[in-house]
Amino acid sequence: MEHGSLSSRRRWLVTLVAGGIAGCRTALRDAPGQGSTPPGVVIAHSPARSGLYIGSPSIAVLPNGDYVVSHDFFGPNSDEHRQALSRVYRSTDRGRHWTRIADVRGAFWSTLFTHRGNLHLLGTDRHHGQVVIRRSADGGGTWTQPTGSTTGVLRSDAEYHGAPVPVVEHQGRLWRAFEWRNPPKAWGVNYRAGVLSAPVDADLLDASSWTSTGFLSSDRSWNGGDMGAWLEGNVVVAPDGKLVNLLRVDTQRLPERAAWVSIESPDGAPRFDPRDGFIPLPGGAKKFTIRFDPRSHRYWTLASIVPEGWEGAGKPARIRNTLGLVSSPDLRSWSIRCHLLHHPDREHVGFQYVDWLFEGDDLIAACRTAFADGQGGAHSAHDANFLTFHRIRRFRDLGPGDSVPLTRFGPSASPN
Repeated sequence: MEHGSLSSRRRWLVTLVAGGIAGCRTALRDAPGQGSTPPGVVIAHSPARSGLYIGSPSIAVLPNGDYVVSHDFFGPNSDEHRQALSRVYRSTDRGRHWTRIADVRGAFWSTLFTHRGNLHLLGTDRHHGQVVIRRSADGGGTWTQPTGSTTGVLRSDAEYHGAPVPVVEHQGRLWRAFEWRNPPKAWGVNYRAGVLSAPVDADLLDASSWTSTGFLSSDRSWNGGDMGAWLEGNVVVAPDGKLVNLLRVDTQRLPERAAWVSIESPDGAPRFDPRDGFIPLPGGAKKFTIRFDPRSHRYWTLASIVPEGWEGAGKPARIRNTLGLVSSPDLRSWSIRCHLLHHPDREHVGFQYVDWLFEGDDLIAACRTAFADGQGGAHSAHDANFLTFHRIRRFRDLGPGDSVPLTRFGPSASPN
């Protein structure tokens, strides 16, 4: 991979963003020393000229402690609308080095998770496709193939949408959110929110093991008329022990919000009240992963936030150049604990779609990153050219004083 140079101003900022927090008591793991490489450890790189953009990062830890990460490809030269391609990587040294171990055809928007000693990959087979699941008994090197209803094709009526969102174990079942596009046209406006679940001791490759809630449509009049779509929902256990599907909300203005959809039973109808169901959540206009931490008794996410000073930068979903550590005691009241990454170029730099896990005092994370690469940079902040790994040390101790410096909204820097 070739590297170019940055202007002195951009080099100064990126050094602070990527390396400056290394001086804090918690830090992003292995931040680079020069601004022409993205922060973190590069797992994969796909130059913009390839027409293959990196999407859907997911991360899991195997029973032996090895890390596994996956991503898919989207873009004009991908097969995302026919038979999408995902790639799987493995690290045996806690994220310092990565090896590509598998290409998986027919896997898109997929979540890696371990269950009963095996690794699984759950998502769709293509853009708005069937729901499929695979199992690997060797840590991600080889996978079962979903060819029918007993081998991993869980829903064959197509038009499903999703992202690498959590698979949650609760009350003897595994739960995972999806959206169903009905009618099958356009992006977002026809997405219906629902959840699939299966008993923990069931054969997860058998479609009959899985139960579906109803799929709930949204209404453009909600949120004061600022309701483009809901999507990429997270199943979370709320403080009262009930299940919630907390969805990203596509809006035209701030504040960013998530939608609180109640899940009453595995096969019941989800419930949403537009009067109080929109929760202010920094980063809520982009995909997020929420997990509950029993040590701090708080919910956490790594989100692409719109920081102070960037309110005039445009539609919230397009602002992806700042990564924040965000937390809540109750799923409803969210606050930014720390700004982890920031870059002034909102057009070509993005830290987004972060999937992450707790590991002791740290968070480990996989990030879809758009950044300079010496080959023209990313096609856009959305169309990422890197998959990067990060370790956020002693995340529970981070506060505003540990944040990286922020610029104010202004003209975008040129890509490198």
